[in-house]
Amino acid sequence: MPVTIDALDHLVISVVDVGRTAEWYKKVLGMEVKIFDPGQGKKPRTSLIFGRQKINVRPIDADKVEWITADHEAAGSDDLCFLTSSSPAEVVAHLKACGVAIEEGPVAKQGARGVLRSVYCRDPDGSLIEISSYQDGAT
Repeated sequence: MPVTIDALDHLVISVVDVGRTAEWYKKVLGMEVKIFDPGQGKKPRTSLIFGRQKINVRPIDADKVEWITADHEAAGSDDLCFLTSSSPAEVVAHLKACGVAIEEGPVAKQGARGVLRSVYCRDPDGSLIEISSYQDGAT
């Protein structure tokens, strides 16, 4: 029987400054910042918790023995889409209030379950962040 994937548990982003990135995701996207112990004598790590998922925030200069990662990690190379129950107008107002430049949007895009209304901005490293909502309000 083939293996099938049911959900995404976490992903890892490589960044220049973990503290700056964690603060941005907390302030702009409302994520909870947690420090956790990965065990095996390794240094503590930072994660961003939202819903039932998390993002681990990896410093770009982390030792690859200490933290196994992609072969070609680069800060600012991510393109992430997050779902919200907020309207596109509320997202735009919030980004403006946080002093975050809007790259594009609101625009219609194709999501995993149908048409999204998306607003694009960039995190402190330049990764593209898409903040989207389905018209039926599903998240």
